[in-house]
This record gives sequence, C-alpha cells and structure tokens, in this order.
Amino acid sequence: MKTSMTELDDETVRSMAIGAVFSDFGGKINSLDFHRKDDLLVTASEDDSVRLYDIATAKLIKTTFHKKHGADRICFTHHPSSVICSSKHNLDTTGESLRYLSMYDNRCLRYFKGHKERIVSLCMSPVNDSFMSGSLDHTVRIWDLRVNACQGILHMRGRPTVAYDQQGLVFAVAMEGGAIKLFDSRSYDKGPFDTFLVGGDTAEVCDIKFSNDGKSMLLTTTNNNIYVLDAYGGEKRCGYSVEPSPNVIIEATFTPDGQYVVSGSGDGNLHAWSINNRNEVACWDSHIGVPSCLKWAPRRAMFAAASSVLTFWIPNEANEPTHMETEAGAADPEHPSQ
Repeated sequence: MKTSMTELDDETVRSMAIGAVFSDFGGKINSLDFHRKDDLLVTASEDDSVRLYDIATAKLIKTTFHKKHGADRICFTHHPSSVICSSKHNLDTTGESLRYLSMYDNRCLRYFKGHKERIVSLCMSPVNDSFMSGSLDHTVRIWDLRVNACQGILHMRGRPTVAYDQQGLVFAVAMEGGAIKLFDSRSYDKGPFDTFLVGGDTAEVCDIKFSNDGKSMLLTTTNNNIYVLDAYGGEKRCGYSVEPSPNVIIEATFTPDGQYVVSGSGDGNLHAWSINNRNEVACWDSHIGVPSCLKWAPRRAMFAAASSVLTFWIPNEANEPTHMETEAGAADPEHPSQ
C-alpha cells in the first residue's frame, strides 16, 4: 500500500477508498490505535482479541485472545510490540482494570488496579511512560508503565474523556455539561489552569483529540455533534452534526496536517470537512454499517474505519476500483460477513 504522507488537498481526500478489508472478527471492534512512529495498528474487539497489523503491507501480524479480562480500550506504548489494554470482564472480582501487554510473546507485563467501573478513555503520553484512563466510576487516573500503583487521581462528574496534547505538556479532561478542563501534566495536582465550555451543547463529550500542531481540539459528543475548538482560547472554530446512532458512539479524527476532520455517522456514511473552508469535502458509504472506530494514520495518507469489520482507506488517484489487499478471512466490502 503506497500511502506515504503527502500534502493533503480536497482532491486527495475525495479520492479516499477502501484498500483492504478484514472481516474475521467475532463481534464489534471496541477501539483501535496507530503507533506514532512505526507502520502498525492495533485493535481490541468484543471477541476478546487483540490484533496487530502492518499498515504498509495491509497484513495481520498477530492475534492474541484475552478471555479472562476481555479487550476494550487499547493504545500503543512507545514500544511497537507493547500495548495498554483495558478490561471488560471480572472487574469486580480481580480489580485488574488495565494490563500492559507484550504482543511479541503474549505476556502481561503489569496489571494496574484501581478503577471500579469500565474504562471509556485511554491515552499514552507522547513523551514519557505516563498514561491516563477515564472511567465510568467518575475518576481519571494517571499511571506510569514502570509502577503498579496509580500516580494520581482526579474526581470528575459524568463520563470523563482524556487526551494529551502532542507535546505531552498539557492534557484535557472532558466531562458532563460540555466542560473541558486543561491541566499541566507536570503539576496536575494544582487543578486545571483553564476550563472551556462548548456553548449551548450540554451533551457528554465521548471523545477528544488534539491536532498534531497542538492548535486545535476535536470533540465528539454523545448526541453526534462534532466541534473543532481553538486549543488555546477554547473558541469554537467550526461544528458539524451527523445522523444519530442510538447504539453506537461514533468517532471523529483529524488528518495529520490538521486541515480536515473525518467522522462516521449514524446513516453508515463517512464525512470529511475542511476546517479552514468550513465545507464538506467528501461523503462516502462506509460499506460496514455505522463505524464505531475511526482514526487517521499519523504519517500516512490513510485512515482506518471499523465496526465488526476493519477497513483501511487509501487514496485512489485513478478513480478506478481499488485493488483489495486482504488477509485470510477478508471479504468484499460491499458484503462484509457479520
């Protein structure tokens, strides 16, 4: 898959099409993450599997199953074969809400105990071994990969969603009522240094992302509104609404240059908007129903969209039917196996 990152423009974004399909999951894909530097993608799904892919060749590298704990939220550490995965099963008995896993030899390197309810947000610091988790138990916990014990805890209202900026200096916590609190990662115990309100929308924020240049924040709410905010002052740069998806929380993503937003929708379509021009650039049929996971690769002209099927999207400059590079178990995107 020749998808090295070039300058994106409207034409390139419009040309995006499915380049690979993986449909052998035994249920919904709960989350996915790209490695920051290597051409790798990891997924966690309802069938208790964690799967590692090479995105340059569109090949499945490894699958591990985690029947005892399940696989819910997932993110890469700095090491390309190590991930942090949150548990879905036996939280009340084991308390092992997070695991630090080696995909290389299928070992659990460390358990992290503390959360009493399911984790809904998970992110790794881009600069050190710190990571954060937000849970339905109304807490955000700060951890260190090298230490079992929780390093810090923030008590929040509602369903807390967390994200680091790309420099790791600041993290954001979104909570009920559309409030976004910004913390200095080195002195978060002093409380937030700024609080933004998404004016007029009190729905819970279910996802938050910073753009690569750190200038913008992307919020997705539970009522399927998407906002781009100025990360310094909190002003709303633009906002979009997509079709309701009653049983699926959708995800939106920045392109690496911060110029476009791509999002799923309750009608099964994917949408792309230009942030500067505030217009819709493209709308595609996802071919996989309502995608619950959507992320653009950090260094490539490529994004991944997933429901119970995983798809890789790449530019199709010639506007010809895209050659399907598929792993065993892959399917025609028009008729993915359920």
